[in-house]
Amino acid sequence: MIMKTLAFASRNAKELQRDVLTSIFGIAFPIVLLVLLSVINSSIPKEAHMTLFEIKNLTGGISAFGLVFLSLFSALLVSKDRCTAFIIRLYASPLKPSGYILGYTVPLIPMALLQTLVTCLFALIFGLSFSANILLAAVVSIVPAFLYISIGLLCGMAFSDKMVGIICGAVLTNLSAWLSNIWFDISLVGGAFQKIAEFLPFIHCVNALRAALEGNYSQIIPELLWVFGYAAVIFACAVLLFNRRMKQDK
Repeated sequence: MIMKTLAFASRNAKELQRDVLTSIFGIAFPIVLLVLLSVINSSIPKEAHMTLFEIKNLTGGISAFGLVFLSLFSALLVSKDRCTAFIIRLYASPLKPSGYILGYTVPLIPMALLQTLVTCLFALIFGLSFSANILLAAVVSIVPAFLYISIGLLCGMAFSDKMVGIICGAVLTNLSAWLSNIWFDISLVGGAFQKIAEFLPFIHCVNALRAALEGNYSQIIPELLWVFGYAAVIFACAVLLFNRRMKQDK
């Protein structure tokens, strides 16, 4: 079962490698944001510097935000296979629904690690201290990556390739941006907006990566548990929906 899942994952990895421009964009976009915001913060008077745009906070926030593109990658991969009827041919294989979904998930984890490492290493130019916490941040990023991949898989099974571009591209990106405490301090807004933000997983993804980079080890696990809870539920929903689609198409 494991070998068959890995074989399917290898096929999906090759599909991702063929789409070179998308992969480059996923890694380069967080770097572009990091450079722009660092330059903006350095060009304003010292007394006006924003705490959120200090390099440790900014790097953690941008690293977490960059992972949102994994949703689009996974959603497009699944939805295109559905549209070309490739998945229907796969039903003849002995893999279970969970094996299929894992096969789509596994190739995207190295991309998440690479994306986080590249972003953190690039942040060294702007004053981020080199330490083992960079490697820790990369490891921590696996859980937020799992969340975004799971969202993409669920959307890819539920919608067409055109719809997932809107949902995982525009809608999810904006939700992740506005409700994650990256660009502004959500506590300043307060009220229902803050409660919604704290209930959803996006802000906890950012908090976990910032805690890893700052060495606040006691804060990492509570934040990751919140994110993992969401990821596990969404992943299970993707498996159930895949199973339902399989029964309908047979």
